[in-house]
Amino acid sequence: MKILAAMSGGVDSAVAAARAVDAGHEVVGVHLALSRMPGTLRTGSRGCCTIEDSQDAWRACERLGIPFYVWDFSERFKEDVVDDFVAEYAAGRTPNPCMRCNEKIKFAALLDKAVALGFDAVATGHYARLTRDADGRPELHRSSDWAKDQSYVLGVLTEEQLNHCLFPLDDVESKAHVRAEAEARGLAVAKKPDSYDICFIPDGDTRGWLEERIEMEPGAIVTPEGERLGEHRGAQAFTVGQRKGLALGRPAPDGKPRFVLEIRPKTNEVVVGPERLLAVDTLTGRRVSWAGRPVPEAEAGLPFEVHVQVRAHGDPEPATARVAEGDDGAARLVVDLHKPMRGVAPGQTMVIYSGTRVLGQATLESARSAEFETAARAD
Repeated sequence: MKILAAMSGGVDSAVAAARAVDAGHEVVGVHLALSRMPGTLRTGSRGCCTIEDSQDAWRACERLGIPFYVWDFSERFKEDVVDDFVAEYAAGRTPNPCMRCNEKIKFAALLDKAVALGFDAVATGHYARLTRDADGRPELHRSSDWAKDQSYVLGVLTEEQLNHCLFPLDDVESKAHVRAEAEARGLAVAKKPDSYDICFIPDGDTRGWLEERIEMEPGAIVTPEGERLGEHRGAQAFTVGQRKGLALGRPAPDGKPRFVLEIRPKTNEVVVGPERLLAVDTLTGRRVSWAGRPVPEAEAGLPFEVHVQVRAHGDPEPATARVAEGDDGAARLVVDLHKPMRGVAPGQTMVIYSGTRVLGQATLESARSAEFETAARAD
């Protein structure tokens, strides 16, 4: 097959490309330039798409003896990831920019261009497994190494996209094995640290970065019952579950810390309360998509048992899911948790699993706590 290897500049993508070469594929490496001002992206171990990453990707391709190109996706990245991040926070939600980057850039814009150029598939260094059902349709599964499993961030992929994906690291036992393999192959990135955090916020100060892009208006910090406790500088800079930075000046009556429970953009209020009110019972998601064939119950509107995960490194929790129609006529994924989940915020992505298989995902529209709603109705 003719394979386009997405080269981030890290050890995983380098080994994935090497394995694709070993498998006999015709491989071409490409690195994505995601900013026209590289200085605005994180560097060193905290980056994933900087100039130094591009150089590391080029050196890996040189070592493997495959062609290397840099594709400029900076405009798409700004529109689909950075601007979306700002818009979501402005609406009082907490987005996951890495999920949006996978959905819109790495497995939409990149894959579309690859297919248009005649490539059969895009290979990446993600830790995940791709299998086929009895009818030959793709199924996305967790990696053999659950500790490094990245199927969560791939939950946004559709069946058509999975048909053009290749995950050569599907059988690795651990990240240590990947590094050892890279070193044995003479790849300079063998000991390069992993990337993390938001690449387009250089200093890690998300609040300060947002304040430069969103018009912040002072407003009230209130209890679920409506009691005013203090004032904030801008509701959009807060996130559900946040404890620090409230600056209320006085403790709760029981002396325990308060946490952000809800952001209310319409009234510009930040609702705070005890930690126990962060536990939610029901999750409702919009922008539903399926990673392969939906289970029959989903297509029929019937409930089905799943495990749901709301963070890349979070624990999957048992739940009952169903597909319902929202007020706007679009599909909603409704998940009733078997036990409450703590600190879930609208804007996060929930990915549902059946065993190791990724069924699909949705962007959280609401996370409901029966106790919190009872307290709020008392207002």
